Amino acid sequence: MKSSKNSTKGLSGGFATAVIPITLLAAIIVYNFVFGSGSNFVGGNNANVPLPGNYFGIVYKGGVIVPILMSLMLTVLAFAVERYLAISKAAGKGQVVTFMSSINNLLNLGKIDEAKTVCNDQKGSVANVILSGLVKYQEMEKEKTLPKDQKIVSIQKEIEEATSLELPALEQNLVVLSTIASLATLIGLLGTVIGMIKAFSALANAGAPDSVALASGISEALINTALGIGTSALAIIFYNFFTTKIDKLTYSIDEGGFTIVNTFASKN
Repeated sequence: MKSSKNSTKGLSGGFATAVIPITLLAAIIVYNFVFGSGSNFVGGNNANVPLPGNYFGIVYKGGVIVPILMSLMLTVLAFAVERYLAISKAAGKGQVVTFMSSINNLLNLGKIDEAKTVCNDQKGSVANVILSGLVKYQEMEKEKTLPKDQKIVSIQKEIEEATSLELPALEQNLVVLSTIASLATLIGLLGTVIGMIKAFSALANAGAPDSVALASGISEALINTALGIGTSALAIIFYNFFTTKIDKLTYSIDEGGFTIVNTFASKN
Protein backbone atom coordinates (compact mmCIF):
# COMPACT_ATOMS: atom_id res chain seq x y z
CA MET A 1 0.00 0.00 0.00
CA LYS A 2 2.74 2.47 0.90
CA SER A 3 4.73 1.76 -2.25
CA SER A 4 1.60 2.42 -4.30
CA LYS A 5 1.11 5.71 -2.49
CA ASN A 6 4.70 6.74 -3.10
CA SER A 7 4.39 5.85 -6.77
CA THR A 8 1.24 7.93 -7.09
CA LYS A 9 2.88 10.89 -5.39
CA GLY A 10 5.92 10.56 -7.63
CA LEU A 11 3.80 10.57 -10.79
CA SER A 12 1.78 13.54 -9.56
CA GLY A 13 4.93 15.41 -8.58
CA GLY A 14 6.48 14.68 -11.96
CA PHE A 15 3.36 15.98 -13.67
CA ALA A 16 3.48 19.19 -11.64
CA THR A 17 7.16 19.70 -12.47
CA ALA A 18 6.75 19.09 -16.21
CA VAL A 19 3.47 20.82 -16.98
CA ILE A 20 4.57 24.42 -16.27
CA PRO A 21 7.61 24.56 -18.63
CA ILE A 22 5.65 22.63 -21.28
CA THR A 23 2.71 25.05 -21.17
CA LEU A 24 5.10 28.03 -21.22
CA LEU A 25 6.87 26.67 -24.31
CA ALA A 26 3.51 25.97 -25.99
CA ALA A 27 2.28 29.49 -25.16
CA ILE A 28 5.43 31.10 -26.61
CA ILE A 29 5.12 29.08 -29.82
CA VAL A 30 1.43 29.94 -30.25
CA TYR A 31 2.05 33.60 -29.42
CA ASN A 32 4.88 34.02 -31.93
CA PHE A 33 3.80 31.79 -34.82
CA VAL A 34 -0.02 31.84 -34.61
CA PHE A 35 -0.98 35.16 -33.05
CA GLY A 36 2.12 36.87 -34.48
CA SER A 37 1.64 35.56 -38.01
CA GLY A 38 1.91 38.29 -40.62
CA SER A 39 -1.49 37.30 -42.04
CA ASN A 40 -3.10 38.88 -38.98
CA PHE A 41 -1.66 42.34 -39.63
CA VAL A 42 -1.83 45.14 -42.15
CA GLY A 43 0.85 44.74 -44.79
CA GLY A 44 1.70 41.21 -43.59
CA ASN A 45 4.01 42.57 -40.88
CA ASN A 46 3.29 42.04 -37.19
CA ALA A 47 4.94 45.38 -36.44
CA ASN A 48 1.88 47.03 -38.01
CA VAL A 49 -1.63 47.30 -36.60
CA PRO A 50 -3.85 44.20 -36.66
CA LEU A 51 -6.35 43.72 -39.45
CA PRO A 52 -9.84 44.98 -38.52
CA GLY A 53 -11.62 42.40 -36.40
CA ASN A 54 -8.61 40.05 -36.27
CA TYR A 55 -8.49 38.93 -32.63
CA PHE A 56 -5.25 36.97 -33.01
CA GLY A 57 -3.47 40.14 -34.01
CA ILE A 58 -5.15 42.11 -31.23
CA VAL A 59 -3.99 39.60 -28.61
CA TYR A 60 -0.48 39.60 -30.06
CA LYS A 61 -0.30 43.35 -29.47
CA GLY A 62 -0.73 42.66 -25.75
CA GLY A 63 3.05 42.33 -25.52
CA VAL A 64 5.47 39.97 -23.77
CA ILE A 65 3.17 39.40 -20.77
CA VAL A 66 0.60 37.66 -22.98
CA PRO A 67 2.48 34.32 -23.39
CA ILE A 68 2.98 34.20 -19.61
CA LEU A 69 -0.75 34.63 -19.05
CA MET A 70 -1.49 32.09 -21.78
CA SER A 71 0.86 29.66 -20.04
CA LEU A 72 -0.98 30.16 -16.75
CA MET A 73 -4.31 29.52 -18.44
CA LEU A 74 -3.01 26.32 -20.06
CA THR A 75 -1.61 25.26 -16.68
CA VAL A 76 -5.02 25.77 -15.07
CA LEU A 77 -6.66 23.62 -17.74
CA ALA A 78 -4.00 20.91 -17.42
CA PHE A 79 -4.31 20.69 -13.64
CA ALA A 80 -8.10 20.81 -13.88
CA VAL A 81 -8.07 17.70 -16.08
CA GLU A 82 -5.51 15.98 -13.82
CA ARG A 83 -7.49 16.70 -10.65
CA TYR A 84 -10.78 15.67 -12.24
CA LEU A 85 -9.36 12.28 -13.22
CA ALA A 86 -7.69 11.81 -9.81
CA ILE A 87 -10.79 12.72 -7.79
CA SER A 88 -13.06 10.65 -10.04
CA LYS A 89 -10.76 7.67 -9.47
CA ALA A 90 -10.79 8.33 -5.72
CA ALA A 91 -14.59 8.27 -5.69
CA GLY A 92 -14.54 4.72 -7.08
CA LYS A 93 -16.44 2.91 -9.80
CA GLY A 94 -20.00 3.51 -8.62
CA GLN A 95 -21.88 6.38 -7.01
CA VAL A 96 -20.48 7.15 -3.56
CA VAL A 97 -23.99 7.67 -2.12
CA THR A 98 -25.11 4.23 -3.35
CA PHE A 99 -21.91 2.65 -2.05
CA MET A 100 -22.32 4.17 1.42
CA SER A 101 -25.96 3.11 1.54
CA SER A 102 -24.94 -0.48 0.78
CA ILE A 103 -22.24 -0.41 3.46
CA ASN A 104 -24.67 0.94 6.06
CA ASN A 105 -27.26 -1.73 5.28
CA LEU A 106 -24.69 -4.56 5.40
CA LEU A 107 -23.24 -3.29 8.68
CA ASN A 108 -26.70 -3.16 10.24
CA LEU A 109 -27.21 -6.77 9.18
CA GLY A 110 -23.78 -7.74 10.51
CA LYS A 111 -22.55 -8.86 7.09
CA ILE A 112 -18.97 -7.63 7.39
CA ASP A 113 -17.49 -9.95 4.76
CA GLU A 114 -20.12 -8.83 2.23
CA ALA A 115 -19.33 -5.20 3.06
CA LYS A 116 -15.63 -5.87 2.43
CA THR A 117 -16.51 -7.38 -0.96
CA VAL A 118 -18.49 -4.25 -1.84
CA CYS A 119 -15.43 -2.14 -0.91
CA ASN A 120 -13.18 -4.25 -3.13
CA ASP A 121 -15.62 -3.84 -6.01
CA GLN A 122 -16.02 -0.09 -5.49
CA LYS A 123 -12.29 0.76 -5.11
CA GLY A 124 -11.12 4.34 -4.65
CA SER A 125 -10.16 6.36 -1.57
CA VAL A 126 -13.52 6.15 0.20
CA ALA A 127 -13.68 2.38 -0.23
CA ASN A 128 -10.06 2.00 0.92
CA VAL A 129 -10.75 3.81 4.19
CA ILE A 130 -13.98 1.89 4.85
CA LEU A 131 -12.23 -1.40 4.06
CA SER A 132 -9.46 -0.59 6.57
CA GLY A 133 -12.10 0.07 9.21
CA LEU A 134 -13.92 -3.18 8.43
CA VAL A 135 -10.71 -5.22 8.64
CA LYS A 136 -9.95 -3.70 12.04
CA TYR A 137 -13.60 -4.29 13.04
CA GLN A 138 -13.19 -8.02 12.47
CA GLU A 139 -9.84 -8.07 14.26
CA MET A 140 -11.40 -6.44 17.33
CA GLU A 141 -14.29 -8.89 17.25
CA LYS A 142 -11.79 -11.74 17.63
CA GLU A 143 -9.78 -9.87 20.27
CA LYS A 144 -10.75 -11.17 23.73
CA THR A 145 -8.26 -9.45 26.01
CA LEU A 146 -8.90 -5.75 25.34
CA PRO A 147 -11.80 -3.91 26.95
CA LYS A 148 -14.57 -2.62 24.66
CA ASP A 149 -13.60 1.04 24.87
CA GLN A 150 -10.02 0.28 23.76
CA LYS A 151 -11.35 -1.77 20.84
CA ILE A 152 -13.47 1.20 19.74
CA VAL A 153 -10.47 3.52 20.02
CA SER A 154 -8.40 1.07 17.97
CA ILE A 155 -11.02 1.06 15.17
CA GLN A 156 -11.23 4.85 15.22
CA LYS A 157 -7.45 5.14 15.04
CA GLU A 158 -7.29 2.76 12.08
CA ILE A 159 -9.89 4.79 10.18
CA GLU A 160 -8.08 8.06 10.98
CA GLU A 161 -4.76 6.66 9.76
CA ALA A 162 -6.31 5.38 6.54
CA THR A 163 -7.96 8.76 5.99
CA SER A 164 -4.67 10.60 6.55
CA LEU A 165 -3.11 8.46 3.80
CA GLU A 166 -5.88 9.10 1.28
CA LEU A 167 -6.72 12.80 1.73
CA PRO A 168 -3.32 14.31 0.77
CA ALA A 169 -3.55 12.56 -2.61
CA LEU A 170 -6.95 14.18 -3.19
CA GLU A 171 -5.76 17.67 -2.29
CA GLN A 172 -2.45 17.46 -4.16
CA ASN A 173 -1.87 20.18 -6.81
CA LEU A 174 -4.87 22.23 -5.69
CA VAL A 175 -2.38 24.72 -4.28
CA VAL A 176 -1.27 25.38 -7.87
CA LEU A 177 -4.80 26.42 -8.83
CA SER A 178 -5.16 28.66 -5.77
CA THR A 179 -1.78 30.27 -6.47
CA ILE A 180 -2.60 30.96 -10.12
CA ALA A 181 -5.93 32.48 -9.05
CA SER A 182 -3.99 35.26 -7.33
CA LEU A 183 -0.91 35.32 -9.54
CA ALA A 184 -2.76 35.72 -12.86
CA THR A 185 -4.47 38.89 -11.68
CA LEU A 186 -1.17 40.39 -10.53
CA ILE A 187 0.62 39.50 -13.78
CA GLY A 188 -2.30 40.91 -15.76
CA LEU A 189 -2.02 44.09 -13.71
CA LEU A 190 1.71 44.22 -14.49
CA GLY A 191 0.92 44.02 -18.19
CA THR A 192 -1.69 46.74 -17.73
CA VAL A 193 0.85 49.04 -16.08
CA ILE A 194 3.40 48.39 -18.85
CA GLY A 195 0.78 49.17 -21.48
CA MET A 196 -0.27 52.39 -19.77
CA ILE A 197 3.36 53.49 -19.48
CA LYS A 198 3.69 53.08 -23.24
CA ALA A 199 0.44 54.97 -23.81
CA PHE A 200 1.49 57.91 -21.66
CA SER A 201 4.92 57.92 -23.29
CA ALA A 202 3.19 58.39 -26.63
CA LEU A 203 1.19 61.29 -25.17
CA ALA A 204 4.37 62.87 -23.80
CA ASN A 205 5.93 63.24 -27.25
CA ALA A 206 6.56 66.83 -28.23
CA GLY A 207 4.12 68.11 -30.84
CA ALA A 208 1.51 65.65 -32.12
CA PRO A 209 1.22 62.45 -30.07
CA ASP A 210 1.93 59.19 -31.83
CA SER A 211 -1.61 57.83 -32.24
CA VAL A 212 -0.41 54.36 -33.24
CA ALA A 213 1.82 54.08 -30.18
CA LEU A 214 -0.98 55.44 -27.99
CA ALA A 215 -3.50 52.92 -29.31
CA SER A 216 -0.94 50.10 -29.01
CA GLY A 217 -0.23 50.96 -25.36
CA ILE A 218 -3.91 51.09 -24.41
CA SER A 219 -4.57 47.85 -26.29
CA GLU A 220 -1.72 46.14 -24.47
CA ALA A 221 -3.09 47.33 -21.13
CA LEU A 222 -6.63 46.09 -21.78
CA ILE A 223 -5.61 42.73 -23.28
CA ASN A 224 -3.44 41.87 -20.30
CA THR A 225 -6.20 42.91 -17.91
CA ALA A 226 -8.72 40.70 -19.70
CA LEU A 227 -6.40 37.67 -19.84
CA GLY A 228 -5.35 38.06 -16.21
CA ILE A 229 -8.93 38.33 -14.91
CA GLY A 230 -10.13 35.50 -17.16
CA THR A 231 -7.37 33.14 -16.04
CA SER A 232 -7.90 34.01 -12.39
CA ALA A 233 -11.66 33.46 -12.66
CA LEU A 234 -11.11 30.08 -14.32
CA ALA A 235 -8.67 28.98 -11.59
CA ILE A 236 -11.09 30.04 -8.83
CA ILE A 237 -13.98 28.15 -10.44
CA PHE A 238 -11.98 24.93 -10.78
CA TYR A 239 -10.49 25.27 -7.28
CA ASN A 240 -13.91 25.65 -5.66
CA PHE A 241 -15.35 22.85 -7.79
CA PHE A 242 -12.67 20.37 -6.72
CA THR A 243 -12.65 21.38 -3.05
CA THR A 244 -16.42 20.83 -2.99
CA LYS A 245 -16.02 17.34 -4.45
CA ILE A 246 -13.26 16.55 -1.93
CA ASP A 247 -15.46 17.77 0.93
CA LYS A 248 -18.20 15.40 -0.21
CA LEU A 249 -15.77 12.47 -0.26
CA THR A 250 -14.46 13.45 3.18
CA TYR A 251 -18.02 13.59 4.52
CA SER A 252 -18.68 10.10 3.13
CA ILE A 253 -15.52 8.79 4.80
CA ASP A 254 -16.53 10.36 8.13
CA GLU A 255 -20.04 8.95 7.81
CA GLY A 256 -18.72 5.46 7.08
CA GLY A 257 -16.26 5.58 9.98
CA PHE A 258 -18.98 6.77 12.35
CA THR A 259 -21.27 3.94 11.23
CA ILE A 260 -18.56 1.30 11.70
CA VAL A 261 -17.72 2.49 15.22
CA ASN A 262 -21.38 2.78 16.26
CA THR A 263 -22.18 -0.66 14.87
CA PHE A 264 -19.31 -2.21 16.76
CA ALA A 265 -20.28 -0.40 19.97
CA SER A 266 -23.89 -1.58 19.76
CA LYS A 267 -23.20 -5.22 18.83
CA ASN A 268 -20.15 -6.10 20.91
